[in-house]
Amino acid sequence: MVVLERPPAIPDGPGSYQFKDADGRIIYVGKARSLRQRLSNYFQDPRLLHPRTAQMVARAASVEWIQVRSDVEAIMLEYNLIKAHRPRFNIRLVDDKSYPYLAVTLDEEWPRATVMRGARRKGTRYFGPYAHAYAIRETLDLLLRSFPIRTCSNAKLNRHERLGKPCLLFHIERCSGPCVGEVSPGEYRVLVEELMGFLDGDTGPVTARLEADMAAAADDLEFELAARLRDRLAALRLAVERQEMVVDTPEDLDVVAVAENELEAAVQVLHVRRGRVVGRQGFVLEKVEPLTRPELVARALEQQYAETPLGVPKEVLVRDLPEEAATYEEFLGERRGSRVGVRVPQRGRKRGLLEVAEKNAAEQLQRHTMRRSSDLTSRAQALEELQAHLCLDEPPLRIECYDMSHLQGTDYVGSMVVMEDGLAKRSDYRRFRVSAVQGNDDYGAMHEVLTRRLRRLLDDESARPAPADGRPVRFAYPPQLLLLDGGLGQLHVGERVLAELGLTGRLALAALAKQFEEVFLPGRSAPVRIPRDSPAIYLLQQVRDEAHRFAITYHRQLRGKRMTRGALDDVPGLGPARRQRLVAELGGVRGVRQASLDELLALSWLPEPVARAVHARVHEGAGR
Repeated sequence: MVVLERPPAIPDGPGSYQFKDADGRIIYVGKARSLRQRLSNYFQDPRLLHPRTAQMVARAASVEWIQVRSDVEAIMLEYNLIKAHRPRFNIRLVDDKSYPYLAVTLDEEWPRATVMRGARRKGTRYFGPYAHAYAIRETLDLLLRSFPIRTCSNAKLNRHERLGKPCLLFHIERCSGPCVGEVSPGEYRVLVEELMGFLDGDTGPVTARLEADMAAAADDLEFELAARLRDRLAALRLAVERQEMVVDTPEDLDVVAVAENELEAAVQVLHVRRGRVVGRQGFVLEKVEPLTRPELVARALEQQYAETPLGVPKEVLVRDLPEEAATYEEFLGERRGSRVGVRVPQRGRKRGLLEVAEKNAAEQLQRHTMRRSSDLTSRAQALEELQAHLCLDEPPLRIECYDMSHLQGTDYVGSMVVMEDGLAKRSDYRRFRVSAVQGNDDYGAMHEVLTRRLRRLLDDESARPAPADGRPVRFAYPPQLLLLDGGLGQLHVGERVLAELGLTGRLALAALAKQFEEVFLPGRSAPVRIPRDSPAIYLLQQVRDEAHRFAITYHRQLRGKRMTRGALDDVPGLGPARRQRLVAELGGVRGVRQASLDELLALSWLPEPVARAVHARVHEGAGR
């Protein structure tokens, strides 16, 4: 094993540092305002480091650095080094889908509108990105009626110039005919500028001009021209309707939202120009390095704005500010050429827009994690790899996963979720209300839940020939794998339950620890680490997260019922519907307690006797 030695002299200034392995390959790139302070953190007791950081330091043989003049230069240098070397311990872009843009080639004699992907070209103006190329083509088809600029290739333009005849698009009024001299360069440039202004969200002047031209044509009795202008105006208004106004003022801003799990993070960016959403972009990052939520937002800003065809707006909205927010504002300001603000919206339409972006990010992350499991081939591969990694006798066609949830020992619940053939089988989900455990005791709760579940399995097996009590046989198909959410402690609990019920050796058992996604197996002291790019780890993560979600949902239901039942139960005239509405309108049980009698009487839907009864109930004992 190579021992990483501390360099004798580390500069105290901004820059980027690179850890290298014994073969000289860069395995991690970082940045720092002070290289000396940041690098000193790596040369401490490995037990005090984050597990992923400790693993990186253990693999490193040397560390080098590059000094720069400012923190902003350090951000760009770090980004470029990560892009060039793709270090294994840095966060990685795993969903590098190339989104289509609507582009206008301003560097050509007759600029054209076209769909472009990939790297940004000089002399080209970009609009978007769009989720699908067909969305661009539909929008462009509508806009060409009002802004008939060419969409053909340069080869086709040159061919029709030689022929002296225009193409079909000219005859159907989708092109102004620059190839045959039907439009002057000045008039054509006006069309291009108006199209770009419209795509930027500045729709008012163009609409007003078309309305004035249509009225003038009608006054001059040029009804055919007025009809064509009417059709162009209708197409323009239809395109405007597709760009919904999302903020109250014509602002330029981007909304950056993040949704994450233990392994990955999905980022959604909504581009708002002049108050309208003009594009959406999304990507997925693999969380190889340990990152807090503000650090993850910082990485998303670097990924999005280091090379963006759309440029940087005046304002960027996020949920969590980066730790060095002023530095990132300076970084974005340099990319834009003027001041940029990075802010957290607190209320209003901007807050709602951020929530929409977060919902899109969560859906994107779910689609990404479900992509492998929804495919038959990848699901079969995941089950086969899981069999190999866990040393099972057969692929685990039925997996049952268990998780606990509570709040300081109250409302203890357990959940069981089931996957068959790699897909969730929600009809077999079960939830358990833990009753025999007092206080905060996850091991005791897991023991109770597993015992109840497996006893029912034994009962069903013994009753299968002829159910004497008439109960349905619900667990006739025993699981090939029992998966517990936790580490060695939960695994030992599972082993004890199997031994008590005589099931040792009949059912395979494993525990999945959230930290580093390690799998613990009976009889093995060291955990099993499944490769991060294996479909097997995605399958385990999916079933574990589903068990966690199912447990939390049930816990919140019980907690909500208990909180409302304690104060408002058995109030004369206050049934479930009124109780739920009362709590919702007053902001919870605390709001009901703080409400005065006059405030309760002011609720038009609440009868006066019921309002007085509620007030008396929540203030019982207050005057004693």
